[in-house]
Amino acid sequence: MHSWLRGAAIAIASAAAAVVVSQMMRNPVAGQASDAGIARAADGKPDLNGIWQALGTAHWDLQDHQARSGPVLELGAVGAVPAGQGVVEGGEIPYQPWAAARKKENFDNWVTRDPEVKCYLPGVPRATYMPFPFQILQTTGDIVLAYEYASASRVIRIGKADPAPVDTWMGQSLGRWEGDTLVVDVTSFNDQTWFDRAGNFHSEALHVVERYTPAGPDVLNYQATIEDPKVFTRPWNIRLPLYRRQDTNVQLLEFKCVEFVEEMMYGSLRKKTGNEKPFSAARLRWP
Repeated sequence: MHSWLRGAAIAIASAAAAVVVSQMMRNPVAGQASDAGIARAADGKPDLNGIWQALGTAHWDLQDHQARSGPVLELGAVGAVPAGQGVVEGGEIPYQPWAAARKKENFDNWVTRDPEVKCYLPGVPRATYMPFPFQILQTTGDIVLAYEYASASRVIRIGKADPAPVDTWMGQSLGRWEGDTLVVDVTSFNDQTWFDRAGNFHSEALHVVERYTPAGPDVLNYQATIEDPKVFTRPWNIRLPLYRRQDTNVQLLEFKCVEFVEEMMYGSLRKKTGNEKPFSAARLRWP
C-alpha cells in the first residue's frame, strides 16, 4: 500500500474512532454517566446540588408547534407564542378519543382553564420545564426540589415511604439510584394540573417516572415516562436537557404570583363604585 493511502486509511480510522468515543460520551449507557468533569457527593453519587433550568418551549407546548399570536392581541409580538420543537418521543401524545377532544377544548380556552394562569401549583413534570429555575438540595438521604414558580417544592424520599394520605398537586415522590441515574417514581396526584399551556392534561390516575442522568458537569438528561390509563392509550415519554446555572451569585428568587391573579379571580367581589371598566373577553383570541 502506498504511504499516502496508508496515511489516509489511518486518518479515516482515527476520525471514526473519535466519532464513536464522542457519541459514547454524549449518549452513555442507560444509568451510567460519563465521568468527564462530573462532581460527586461523599457517597459517590453524582452531585446534583445547584440551580437548574430548562431552555426551549416545552412549557408552551410539549409537541412541535408553529409561532402564533397570543391570547391578548394588544400585546403584539411581546405576547406571541414562539415556535418550538417537541420533546415527546415519537411526537404523538396517545390520547383516548374523548380525551383528545378535551385537550382541544382546553387549547381553545387556555386563558380561562390553565391552572398556571391562576397561580396554582404546577405539578410534575411541568414544574421541571417551566421558564423558571429550580434548585436541587441533595443529601445522603432525601433530596429536596425547590421551584421558583409559586414557591412550589417537593421532597424525594429515597427508599420506602408510607402511602400518601391524600392526593396533591405535586404528588408523592419516591427516589432510588440506578447507577448514576436518579429515578423518581411520582404518584398520588390530583387531576388539577396540566402538562403545558397547550391544554395537555391528565386525571388523578397519573403516574410519572422521572430519570435524571448527568451528561456532563453542568447538564442533566431529563426523561419522564407518563402513564394514565384513564386518559391515554399507552405510556409515553418526554426528554429534554437541564442546565446548571452558572451566573455569579446565582440564587433562587421569589415568584409569588398570587397577588398577580387576585383581580382576575376575585375582582368581581369588590364593592362596586359605578366607574368600573370590565375586562372584555372580546380582546382575547386563542390561538
